[in-house]
Amino acid sequence: MNSISNEDKKPSCDSVINSVAYRDGKRLQDVTVEDISEVLKEPDTFVWLGLWQPEDAYMRSIQEEFGLHDLAIEDALTAHQRPKIEQYGESLFIVTHTAQKVNETIEYGETHLFLGKNFLITIRHGASSSYKEIRKHAEERPEMMSKGPGYALYCVLDSIVDNYLEILHQYTEQFDAIEKQMFQNTFNQQAVQQVYSLRRDLLSLRNAAVPMEDICNQLSHHFEELVPKSLRAYIRDVQDHANQVIRTTDDMREMLSNAMHVNLALVSVHQNEVVQRLAGWGAILAIPTVIFSLYGMNFKNMPELNDWWGYPVTLGVTVAGCAWLYWKLKKSGWL
Repeated sequence: MNSISNEDKKPSCDSVINSVAYRDGKRLQDVTVEDISEVLKEPDTFVWLGLWQPEDAYMRSIQEEFGLHDLAIEDALTAHQRPKIEQYGESLFIVTHTAQKVNETIEYGETHLFLGKNFLITIRHGASSSYKEIRKHAEERPEMMSKGPGYALYCVLDSIVDNYLEILHQYTEQFDAIEKQMFQNTFNQQAVQQVYSLRRDLLSLRNAAVPMEDICNQLSHHFEELVPKSLRAYIRDVQDHANQVIRTTDDMREMLSNAMHVNLALVSVHQNEVVQRLAGWGAILAIPTVIFSLYGMNFKNMPELNDWWGYPVTLGVTVAGCAWLYWKLKKSGWL
């Protein structure tokens, strides 16, 4: 095939991560961007081009080689696009959000994909792991790669959703740790802040997974000329994983909210118990307070004031009253 470059000929643009032609599911050779239009004319051949934040001028050359729509090119050049799938002529333009763990934090990026009958273009923006391993895994299954660029698209989407699941697993571990802190009868401001932060992170992950489910749903029901029926089971599998992320994040957010309410209820119950104890002891102390206050008044004619048994009887009555009230309060659960 004359249109394919020699083995040591590499793409000239720094934005190009990989540019490879495949025939009958087998890797042929790297191709230069200038040769792509000629390679696409070869039967049973497709090109998988991987780009990293390409510049405007370079994307215009890509547009010319692949015959891409102007509006799709404009979107592909701009990050912060909403996830979507749109058809322009005989090709699809897909925007997905990617999630990547960077220095113990989760950062989100984008992958824009162009899918045609004989090509797949992946354009990465922001935080995103390399697709080198994805390509390697796909090339190990030539029987599937022979189905065309639709299988390469599946591999990319599957990897993106697998990253969602991996991050969700990390959130699950955080959830278990926070949940233990919330089931205490003391208010923990740090735990509450962790709950809020985790709920916010789960919402971000859910917002990335929801459009992916819709994209997979459309791919599995439409665009048969680009995604053969034999690949639709694989696309549905990605959709199921995306749905799993959505359901799990929803469940965790609801459980975190319930855990916070339970914590507030436990704190409230504990405070009520403390108030009950204080009120009980206050009632007990009221008895000697009243009696001793009466005998502390400077009156001459106080009951039993001049009798020898007045003092012990008063103390006995006070102690007996306190003991009786303590027993009643203890029995009722106030002490």
